[in-house]
Amino acid sequence: MPFERILADIREVAPDDAHVVFVSGNFNILHPGHLRLLRFAKECGNFLVVGVLDDATAGSAALLSETLRLEGAQANSWVDYAFILCRPVGEFIRVLKPHFVVKGKEHETKYNPEQESVSAHGGHLLFGSGETVFSSVDLLRHEMQTASSASVVLPPDFAARHGFSVGELRDLVHRFQGVRMVVIGDLIIDEYVDCDPVGMSQEDPSIVVTPVLQQSFIGGAGIVAAHAASLGAEVDYLAVAGRDDAGRIAEERLREYHVRAHLVEDDSRPTTIKRRYRAQGKTLLRVSYLRQHGLSADLQAALVSILRPLLEQADLLVFSDYNYGCLPQPLVDLVTKLGSERGLLMIADSQCSSQIGDVARFQGMALLTPTEREARISTHNHEDGLVVLAEALRRQAKAQNLMLKLGAEGVLVHAAVMRDDRWLTDRLPAFATGSRDSAGAGDSMLAASSLAMARGATVWQAAYVGSTAAACQVSRLGNVPIRTEELLSAFAGTA
Repeated sequence: MPFERILADIREVAPDDAHVVFVSGNFNILHPGHLRLLRFAKECGNFLVVGVLDDATAGSAALLSETLRLEGAQANSWVDYAFILCRPVGEFIRVLKPHFVVKGKEHETKYNPEQESVSAHGGHLLFGSGETVFSSVDLLRHEMQTASSASVVLPPDFAARHGFSVGELRDLVHRFQGVRMVVIGDLIIDEYVDCDPVGMSQEDPSIVVTPVLQQSFIGGAGIVAAHAASLGAEVDYLAVAGRDDAGRIAEERLREYHVRAHLVEDDSRPTTIKRRYRAQGKTLLRVSYLRQHGLSADLQAALVSILRPLLEQADLLVFSDYNYGCLPQPLVDLVTKLGSERGLLMIADSQCSSQIGDVARFQGMALLTPTEREARISTHNHEDGLVVLAEALRRQAKAQNLMLKLGAEGVLVHAAVMRDDRWLTDRLPAFATGSRDSAGAGDSMLAASSLAMARGATVWQAAYVGSTAAACQVSRLGNVPIRTEELLSAFAGTA
């Protein structure tokens, strides 16, 4: 491509105040050394141009074709513009006139033909490989968003015991399309700050880290709504948010996820933010910014006025409670009454991060999905076995079915079906062979199980679909909505 065309392309996409940085090289497979160099280069300015040497110039050093090497450079998040460089590097530098030209540290003591060209227009030649704290941000971002179906192992015996096949579940997932779902519950922003460890502080026994990448995700009931929308449902989501940037960002993100968000502003609280600091795949610290007082009567009335017409058209109502004040008991009772009057399928999940919480306050649900700990807190039962615990909670909440989440041990399904004067209970093991982040498992299970039951699935089928969604979710970091393709991929190859 002629230099004139390349310069025109750069001027078109670069900001007016661009501080241009230029890097050139072969760029075969982008290894961590490349990534550190490119990050270092980008931080020297605000627009990074990369010239990938053509096959003739690179010669035997080119392990891949110039086209593939260019695609690799273009895929890197630090690179703003990349092209195949077919002429000497110095010629292009004299035309581009970058503020900085960056090369690897290993070139600092050698002859560098770029020096004359960059000095001619007052630019600077810099050397650096990036500090060791600059990990591969692209790899981190990939880990955040990519689910691995290879880590999902489905147990065929459960399906056989309850008279269904995984093939039927594939058809069921396709029928999620068009389910009209209303979700009400706490809105949370989940922030992940990935860090590289620096060492131990010399002043006090504290671990010192440096942040590398920060990403924000919709959490709480918002991600339940987003999961359902991503799986094909038509979702209305009701919650409260603070009058702040986090609330506005949440509304924009929900819109991107095709969720119809109805956020009532509450001046008395900020939008809830949960921030996790992580290093080397482990969470070091969690910081929560929240207030947990109940909604005022006026805000409850505002939510109900929005909710009433939505329930007229809905197939399914889901409560997703985090005990941060969005669902005070008078509101829960009124919404439950409205749902019952319309014969809606109603499902509830109530999480408690301390000893505060009572999932049994959601009365008459078709399905409750508590953890064992939440069930024991609600029933004040810390001694009995799981089946007795599940039945005690079912009776207390007047629920039809329970999915008792057991973490790495899977889920205990307690159904509103009797055989030989006993309630039917069965256990599904955890489907995930490895977990990167368990934080979003319950949300994805709740969304997928609810949609399954809305399409007439048995609680056994719903538990199987929900467990599959949870296994896909924990195979990556961060709450990213489950896609239909991911569920179907996890089902693939199973009879």
